[in-house]
Amino acid sequence: MNAMTDGEKRVPRVKITAVRASRYRDLIEKYENPLDVECTVRVGDEFYTDGGCPAGLCPEAWRAMEPFVNELLSGGGDFFDGWMRDPRSAMVSCSDGFRPVTFYIEAED
Repeated sequence: MNAMTDGEKRVPRVKITAVRASRYRDLIEKYENPLDVECTVRVGDEFYTDGGCPAGLCPEAWRAMEPFVNELLSGGGDFFDGWMRDPRSAMVSCSDGFRPVTFYIEAED
């Protein structure tokens, strides 16, 4: 473990973990046009950011979580008046109504 020297400031970082992936076959069959490419994020995948969409994370998922990530990076949290047990975290799902992925987002202190 590296000790920080006087004057060094730790850059805030947020860890993003895929914790659940759902697939609604009935909705896919009824409403979706066939896709050539599907989401590549899998449960257990981890991403880190100190700002900006991490490599390998779907841009649509990033759009859903970006406001939460930015708030955590700026030192904020406590979303929706105590929604999460850890006030420096959030649970956010991507906007794909057919196969949403849910992410746990946490500030690394």
